[in-house]
Amino acid sequence: MQRFKNILYLADGPEHHRHGLDRAVALARRNVARLTVIAVTQPVDIDWDLDRRYGLRLTETLAGRRLDELEVLTEPYADAGVMIYTQVLTGTPFIEAIRAVQRNGHDLLMKSAEGGAGRPSQALGSTDMHLLRKCPCPVWIDRPESAYPYRRLLAAVDPVQTQANPVDRLILDLATSLAEQEGARLEVVHAWHLRGEQVLRADPVGIDREEVETLVAETERRHREALNRLLAGYGMSTEDARVHLAKGEAAAIITARAEETGADLVLMGTLGQTGVPGLFIGDTAEEVLWATRTSVLAVKPPGFASPVTLP
Repeated sequence: MQRFKNILYLADGPEHHRHGLDRAVALARRNVARLTVIAVTQPVDIDWDLDRRYGLRLTETLAGRRLDELEVLTEPYADAGVMIYTQVLTGTPFIEAIRAVQRNGHDLLMKSAEGGAGRPSQALGSTDMHLLRKCPCPVWIDRPESAYPYRRLLAAVDPVQTQANPVDRLILDLATSLAEQEGARLEVVHAWHLRGEQVLRADPVGIDREEVETLVAETERRHREALNRLLAGYGMSTEDARVHLAKGEAAAIITARAEETGADLVLMGTLGQTGVPGLFIGDTAEEVLWATRTSVLAVKPPGFASPVTLP
């Protein structure tokens, strides 16, 4: 995978994210890429009188301690053949991470999935979801419990809805490259359905049953042809056992297929095609991200404008 050259890793927890950092270091080494590991601390409010009397600088003190922790975290990789830079920022974690991407031209943001008491094992955390919604570069959320290296990858594509943008090709470029690097099996899934089919069958409004069946068949054919056009450049087709063209709602199909195949990583686009200003993630992606138990590599099309801006 020679795509990523400037990787950012957000360390937002204790030792549990060693697994994700292992993957980031390995990826940086294979790509001969720059790797920056950052942590973000919250500013500490302190009474002005205490500050004046005792010279307390809690924000700076905590940042210094966090930097020491980053040095300890990255020290085992000193001989990994990768130059690792460390930095501590102050503010809201997802905002400062996105601003770091914008300032420094990072082409991939990686982090370990958030954990925490009371959260179901599959649920991503608040920072995870903010990054997946709003970060302009690809975001890779690694689950500590996933296989290392990955054994099965699932690429979710939608060539009918995204004919005008290259996000599906980006997904497959990344998926095929990563599958080769990790020795993993790659499967591709695409879901289709005839919009309004249930209504047409229940209340034909002048369309008889045979016409509905014809519309369903035409819809499937259109999706199959679009998927085959996309897959042709990767040596695959809908006749391949690794390719799943399934009828149903996309989120349910993708989530079920990930579970059935034991996928370790789902690669998908996150931007919806609604054209609604301010909508930074599509309904399908939102549902999959909340339901999946896998690691996720999410991409947005070129030109995506993040709502987070530099100060």
